[in-house]
Amino acid sequence: MTTMEYHNPVLLKETVEGLNIKEDGVYVDVTFGGGGHSKEILKHLGDKGKLFAFDQDQDALANTIDDNRFTLIHENFRHIKRFLRFYGVKEVDGILADFGVSSHQFDVAKRGFSTRFEADLDMRMNQKNKLSAFHVVNEYDEDSLKNVLAQYGELRSAPAMAKTLIEYRKEQEIKTSEQLKNVLKKFLPPRHENKVLAQIYQAIRIEVNQEIEALKEFLEQTPELLKQGGRLSFISYHSLEDRLVKRFIRNGMFEGEPVRDVYGNFEVPLKKINGLMVPSKEEINRNSRARSAKLRIAEKI
Repeated sequence: MTTMEYHNPVLLKETVEGLNIKEDGVYVDVTFGGGGHSKEILKHLGDKGKLFAFDQDQDALANTIDDNRFTLIHENFRHIKRFLRFYGVKEVDGILADFGVSSHQFDVAKRGFSTRFEADLDMRMNQKNKLSAFHVVNEYDEDSLKNVLAQYGELRSAPAMAKTLIEYRKEQEIKTSEQLKNVLKKFLPPRHENKVLAQIYQAIRIEVNQEIEALKEFLEQTPELLKQGGRLSFISYHSLEDRLVKRFIRNGMFEGEPVRDVYGNFEVPLKKINGLMVPSKEEINRNSRARSAKLRIAEKI
């Protein structure tokens, strides 16, 4: 496995520029993948600068960068504060994240992330995790399946899909992506089959990897980790992620509104920098994965 299997990082220039890098600063790339964003950050750092990167995927370790300013941590970014402290780091100048599934994970058939391939139901970003797509599809009860499909896939047919899966399971296990597709065939309209199937896969994948819980835990740690004036530069690919990032930057919380004073003012730890940024048509033509990317940048006040 080589870095050649990892595709071009999305919004590379804009995301790294958003960090407003200082030569002697300490930065974190919490979604290392093929190392594209990390390599770009290192170009902006001087000899005294430091870059830490996180990735829970075993495959990403093969892409580690031979540079004494760089450290790759094989962990989920939800544990960012704990592992940075292990390296003696309490504050950083910037954090970059490119959420979602890497191109590599989509392109390796046996990982089970892509609707394009026949594969065992897996979808684990960390191959050591016990929970897999097989367990979700075959062992969750009807209510749990319905909630996963409705909440994470935003599927109107979630109740009927869950019922269909439960009925089929009475006869035999659903072991492969092709089986799953056939079981839910009646919910896949010919003109929108790929779109609905992608929503089903997204829902199961988010549940398998506890992506929303991990994202919330990670975001809540960022204000404490950032130095004053430090930057966050985050790319999201679906509305569930982007909504959490947007609300956290705006309100410092995920639900409701912050407590206001008698004048209607409230304090939050972050302020947004620029508006929402999306890829150009040229970038989307070069890299189709960029199509749904949304970049938000924030600074600690």
